[in-house]
Amino acid sequence: MRAIYGTESVQKALEMAKLQEPYAIEEQIEICEVPAPPMKELQRGELIKEKMRAYGLEAEMDPVGNVIARYKGSCSEAPVCVITAHLDTVFGEEVEIKVRRKEGRLYAPGISDDTRGLASMLQVIRCLVSNNIKTQGDILFVATVGEEAEGDLRGVKRLFYTSGIHIDGMLALDSADPGRLLWGSTGSKRYKIEFTGPGGHSYLNFGQCPSATQALCRAGSLLAELEVPDSPRTTFTIGTMKGGTSVNSIAEHAECEIDLRSTDNETLYSLVDSVLPLFSEGAELENQRWGITQEELKVKCKVTPLGHRPAGMQDDSSSVLQAAGAAMEALGIELTNYTSASTDQNVPMSMGIPSTTLGTGGREGLSHSLNEWYEPYRSFEGPQLALLTVLALVGIENGPAPMLGIYSGQSQHHYKFQ
Repeated sequence: MRAIYGTESVQKALEMAKLQEPYAIEEQIEICEVPAPPMKELQRGELIKEKMRAYGLEAEMDPVGNVIARYKGSCSEAPVCVITAHLDTVFGEEVEIKVRRKEGRLYAPGISDDTRGLASMLQVIRCLVSNNIKTQGDILFVATVGEEAEGDLRGVKRLFYTSGIHIDGMLALDSADPGRLLWGSTGSKRYKIEFTGPGGHSYLNFGQCPSATQALCRAGSLLAELEVPDSPRTTFTIGTMKGGTSVNSIAEHAECEIDLRSTDNETLYSLVDSVLPLFSEGAELENQRWGITQEELKVKCKVTPLGHRPAGMQDDSSSVLQAAGAAMEALGIELTNYTSASTDQNVPMSMGIPSTTLGTGGREGLSHSLNEWYEPYRSFEGPQLALLTVLALVGIENGPAPMLGIYSGQSQHHYKFQ
């Protein structure tokens, strides 16, 4: 890292990130005020595409809406690293977004998550192009769609599953704290569970008809008693539930949405196998309670998958973690949170591709709320960290060998970087 950090062009790029901090913040505000509701990121994607082009890269939008640009290296055999930030927010079209400033903070839905990631990525592009930094390997810049909620990582799944683009490593830019580094990806499986029965009058049909809401309650009671491992960390929750017609009706419909998580894929699938039968059992218990044997009178259970984020873990010696750690040390950034989370990195990490998520600089709070805020305190550290890390991974001309190995689809070769 010393060799890269001490290079004149790199030093100029790092200084540029600091000097352009006010410009980057204004750009962050501009991006935030362009709507990007779930599954409707086109308008913001077009803005990012034009900005990438204005900063010197050829940028295009793929079939699902990802915006992709490539910073070419000098060696075709060197590794390729992708830097991503996601376009979408959790807020619907009905939410009006206007950034307001108060006491050094910016307030608006989505002002940090992940508008800050997009602004940080654009700053990295400006630093590379303006200072003519010659890399060995290519750097892909991708503004992804579908990172949040029902998006189900559709952008990054397209990138790694079906795009045909060769990628050896990934850095996602998400969450402000530059001292946070992710070693693992928390996987999740989400389902909608529906109970349907004949329904009836709460008094006249009592004992004759099973209740969909009571079947859901029975299933929830079974789930609440389920034991799960502490390591790997594994969790479950019934996130939402609704049903019934009125207070004096036997419910003919009830539904809930469940979220199952683990940092280990095998454990996650084992959890699914344990949880889903509990809802069928809840329906059967409700039918048995009232002695219902006729099929047309039974309450029945239907399960619909809502989304799947694959889990992944990697060793501390992973090239991306070594590179990020060395970059933090060079920049004087303290590692404050070494953990796992769910981001765009889930997909490549589950495939064995070295991946992590870097903080984008500054401070944030109340993410995913209408009162979300961002404070640009030393926000330049985000793009500086991303720049140094990716340069270590793909290498610079006449510098050390790239830290990142070539992904073969089966294994990854790691290089110890001095």
